[in-house]
Amino acid sequence: MLKSDPESIDVTAQKHARNFQKDPSSVTVFSAKQLANRHVVSLTDLGDGSIPSLRIAQFSGRNSALVVNIRGVGVLGDSNQPARDQGVGVYIDGVYVARPQALGTALFDVESMEVLKGPQGTLFGRNTEAGALNIITRRPTGKFGMRLLGGFGNYNSNKGELHLDLPAFHDLAIKIDAVTAHRAPLVTNPLPDTGGFNQYDKHGFHVEAMYHPVDNFTADYAYDNSYDSTTTLWMQLLKPGTNKLAQIAQLQTTRAKRAFVGVPEEPSIGKTNGHRMTLDYKAIPQYLSFRSITAYRELSQSQFDNGMAAGSMSNTSGKFTGVSFARNSLAGFWQNQISQEIQAFGHTKRLKYQGGLIYFREHAADNAQAFYTNQFTNASGSEYKLLTGPAYDDWGLQPIDRASHVTSKSWGVYGNAVYTPPILYDKLHLTAGLRWSHDGKHGTLTTVNNSAPINTAGVSGPIDFDAAWSRVDPLLEVSGDLTKRVLLYGKWSTGYKPGGANSRAQDYEAFGPESVSMFEFGSKTEFLDQRVRFNVAGYWGDYKDIQVDFSKPYQIGNQLTTRTTTSTINAPGHGDLSGVEAELNVSPMRYLTVGFSYAYNYVHIPPTANPYQNSLGVISTMLVPIYQNYTPAHSGSFQVDYTRPFHGFTLLAHLDGNIDSGYYANTTDPVYLGVGNARNVYQPKGDSGLIVNGRIAISNVQLGNTGTKATFSLWSRNLFAEQHAYFKSLGVTTGLQSYFNEPRQFGGQVELAF
Repeated sequence: MLKSDPESIDVTAQKHARNFQKDPSSVTVFSAKQLANRHVVSLTDLGDGSIPSLRIAQFSGRNSALVVNIRGVGVLGDSNQPARDQGVGVYIDGVYVARPQALGTALFDVESMEVLKGPQGTLFGRNTEAGALNIITRRPTGKFGMRLLGGFGNYNSNKGELHLDLPAFHDLAIKIDAVTAHRAPLVTNPLPDTGGFNQYDKHGFHVEAMYHPVDNFTADYAYDNSYDSTTTLWMQLLKPGTNKLAQIAQLQTTRAKRAFVGVPEEPSIGKTNGHRMTLDYKAIPQYLSFRSITAYRELSQSQFDNGMAAGSMSNTSGKFTGVSFARNSLAGFWQNQISQEIQAFGHTKRLKYQGGLIYFREHAADNAQAFYTNQFTNASGSEYKLLTGPAYDDWGLQPIDRASHVTSKSWGVYGNAVYTPPILYDKLHLTAGLRWSHDGKHGTLTTVNNSAPINTAGVSGPIDFDAAWSRVDPLLEVSGDLTKRVLLYGKWSTGYKPGGANSRAQDYEAFGPESVSMFEFGSKTEFLDQRVRFNVAGYWGDYKDIQVDFSKPYQIGNQLTTRTTTSTINAPGHGDLSGVEAELNVSPMRYLTVGFSYAYNYVHIPPTANPYQNSLGVISTMLVPIYQNYTPAHSGSFQVDYTRPFHGFTLLAHLDGNIDSGYYANTTDPVYLGVGNARNVYQPKGDSGLIVNGRIAISNVQLGNTGTKATFSLWSRNLFAEQHAYFKSLGVTTGLQSYFNEPRQFGGQVELAF
């Protein structure tokens, strides 16, 4: 703990609280204060790279579905499918959140956010091959307290929060949280009476009741309900393709404030809610405790995306009369899950032990529609109209391109122990763990092209998918306290995510699990009277059976068509993972703390041949490169915090900067360039960029004699108005398109604590 920083940092990487500096693994922890300093409303706001090894981005420009990667591992390809899993496990108060569609909602009263880097398969299980994101909210205190927060900013943004702790009554403590946030579009849509691009409305509430009748037993029940309305990003055209552009089309090489064409834009609506019951029982204090976490969650998510109009405003002939454009992509997603975990843990003088079992069941379903909403009315493409008719007045009448549903079940049993042998003055610690998991999935592809699927043999009817896998994940770890403030460690851990089926595939064929095995060595040190903290870790690992998407033509019997489908395979060969992570925090003088963090992440996926025939019936042996998504080779962050108490108030000042070297946003697309099945686009990498955020506040201002304290603050995200194209997609005919980072945003807010 840096002496200038009043916060105490504990982590739960081992599923029990321990000091951050004593945890032998690479972990980054953001406290509530650090999140407030960055004006983080939802996980989307961490997409600026505040934690270098963690990457959070919108899937294909949709704020409603997030991509989460750690150390370059997470998901390749489409993350928006019910029978496909993520590689980063996201947990909220011990409950696994299975779907990325549920991650864009406003955050409740977060106490801390932990990023556990590297495979967590032993303690956390499936879908943690890259690591885990562990979010912990504040618990009821049993004492009366209330915090009110309100603020406004540019783009007509506003934010409000209520956090109410009620006095305990008959050993029952209750806490209520309510949040709301709004932002107008960042890019204006010229079409009136429809949504703009990249706007949001979020609100939700959370109620928690904690019953503590005796010292050794606690029952904690929580319910949350969230609403998230967002619109897609506007995709800009940077360079034209080989097709001839309509006259109305414009190249937008700097961040657009206004789209050059008006299109119908509908907000995506996400609704989530969930129940959690956590029971803690200390059977034999210190030696044996039990914990039960029971949860049920559900979500519904509509996804609308009409922000890619620029890419469809072209054709080979250059004659535009009657040509439709602005492809609107609609996707619905519905999911519910139940989970039950039972943990047993305790410790003696030399042994810390824990074990547990978990059951997880999920039902998920999706559908998709795609249709054009605009049409050119003259030959040069300088004028256009909206398409009208029943299906355009009610998009629910549009044909269903595809639909599927799947049920997933998972069981796991694990054990983990840390032993301190009576040698070397109790400075050596040995850890061993093991988890057995079993995963099963049963799904059905029910619709393709608004009718029953037709498989490649020409047989029509729903196509079933049924598969199961078992897996063992070990953990071995050695750590040593070189001094009281110096920890050295080495570990080997593994993790995996199950296989599944691609709902974009014609035959809904199964693919198998992928896995990561990783070695990590590191040190955690504090010196100069704890005014300097330096943590560093290096890792290398094996990336195996990587799930990769490839396109193939739609086939009816022996007839191949130009319409493509997407199937997923486990790429042959082994990939490589390696990197270095470092964090340095320095308190050079009283009241001032300076922090630096850096990550080098290297991911190599073996070039892979498309195993499917093309529309000419040819199978190519050409190996195509596979690019890992959302993984800059170099990324870093700095932060400066100044906390100075004065008579009657405290001055707080914060500045942080986040930089990366750019990354790929597409894996590969062997469709566009070259001849036959040897076609390939060598995808461009996004631009590097530096995003700076700042906040200044006056806190602990006493209001009269009521005991009420106020905090007045000003904040800014992207303080210096940096702009860069972080996401680039290249099509030979459609050209180079991109998403830009968000413009400068700023505002002020007031918080009252009673």
